Amino acid sequence: MSSAEKLPEILGFLRSREMAMVHILKRFARCESPTDSKPAVDHCGRTVAVEWGKRGAKVEYLPRKDAGNHLRIIWPANPARPAVICPRPGQILVLGHLDTVYEAGTIKKMPFRVARGRAFGPGVFDMKGGLVIALFAVDALVDAAWLPQRRIVFLWTSDEETGSKSSREVIEHEARRSAAVLVLEPANGPEGQLKTRRKATGTAELVISGRAAHAGLDPRAGVNAVHELALQAARLMRLNNPRRGITVNPTIAQGGTRSNVIPAEARLTTDLRAETLADMRRIERKLKTLRPILRGARVAVTGGFSRPPLERRASAALFSHARKLAQQLGFSVGECLAGGGSDGNFTAALGVPTLDGLGAVGEAPHSPDEQVIISALPERAALLAALLATL
Repeated sequence: MSSAEKLPEILGFLRSREMAMVHILKRFARCESPTDSKPAVDHCGRTVAVEWGKRGAKVEYLPRKDAGNHLRIIWPANPARPAVICPRPGQILVLGHLDTVYEAGTIKKMPFRVARGRAFGPGVFDMKGGLVIALFAVDALVDAAWLPQRRIVFLWTSDEETGSKSSREVIEHEARRSAAVLVLEPANGPEGQLKTRRKATGTAELVISGRAAHAGLDPRAGVNAVHELALQAARLMRLNNPRRGITVNPTIAQGGTRSNVIPAEARLTTDLRAETLADMRRIERKLKTLRPILRGARVAVTGGFSRPPLERRASAALFSHARKLAQQLGFSVGECLAGGGSDGNFTAALGVPTLDGLGAVGEAPHSPDEQVIISALPERAALLAALLATL
């Protein structure tokens, strides 16, 4: 049976399981997992692992001392079936994360609820909906006896929301062994656009040193660190180039001790974003060459870009294939540029084909109105299942 014949069967099965998907989404949302609470994230990880255990997958915990444990879930290959699209050898890596931005106790203030065809609750969109989609995609493939030719590794990490410090190494290790990477971050907007480009992201901090003096009696004896901060902020703003997708935005300014003291120290935190690797490197060079403007001031720059960009060349072929599969399933998917980063940025930078935004369709991430469109859950699971079976 061809993929075109299998796809209606897959989608029909998943539509019959729509309420089961909502039930597990409710359980995952109620299992709060703020990044900075290792016990909470680990509890969430165990809850997710139980569901994979029911399906016969091999579940491995990757323990971390200073962060939640990561989950590595392995679905075995079915080498009797040939790959259809992806010429590269290797496994398929599916990326997601267990952690959310919501503090413990948020579920009491914004409890999980269903209304108007949508499910609301902390983390349902970013990205516990994606975790549910992965489970049911596998269910559908098993039901249709359409098992993937390649080994599938589902890697659920614990610290994506705070920069993936403890997980980047394992993400890159698995990516190097992979033919393709599918990222279950939420789709863009209610139209469900896939993310074929993502900006490089980072944070730089300027540490500025001046010299204290009495602001009234002898201000010229001092070097005003806050004045230097303001001049540096204006200089950084000139690096912005919206047409090229470059944004350099001072976001936190700190300095001074008392109103009558020329400040000797100040700090300026700056958000960095760029669409291309070339522009990212150019901004990094500019930051390294920053020099003080006021005589006697000193400026030190720390930090920089933490995630490289996901450029379209890494996602183009996968997106084209996903779009054709979606059409065969009876719906359409578009593509977009996302200003924020994900773990897919890391894998794309390694040259591994990467497609992002395959998770839930919804709105309002990181807000009291975070929500997913329930009817889209079976469609997204069907699209993921089709990708897993044909790559």
